Amino acid sequence: MLEQYFPILLFILFGLFLAAVMLSVGKLVAPNKPDAQKLSPYECGFEAFEDARMKFDVRYYLVAILFILFDLEIAFLFPWAVVLPEIGFAGFVAMMIFLLILIVGFIYEWKKGALEWD
Repeated sequence: MLEQYFPILLFILFGLFLAAVMLSVGKLVAPNKPDAQKLSPYECGFEAFEDARMKFDVRYYLVAILFILFDLEIAFLFPWAVVLPEIGFAGFVAMMIFLLILIVGFIYEWKKGALEWD
């Protein structure tokens, strides 16, 4: 049974070997000429005026989570649409229930003002 996994192991080892070769060649070939401008923390033309580890507003994360949630909704719709003729009416009803739950959640978030940005 373990001989079935040998091609996978071989593929992983080859990938690791190839990555090591590419990193080594890149390290050997790349020019290393540091100067003050390259070693500065920012190359945008001006000095940083704040700490880079500042706190973000919680609403930023809330909007990001909502985006991921509704992006995954679309990701589930594509395979469902492909197999819809095979899963029939039961699959259609299941997806409509799934979409209904997500729409109710979206309306709730909208009414709560989670999508508003001040």
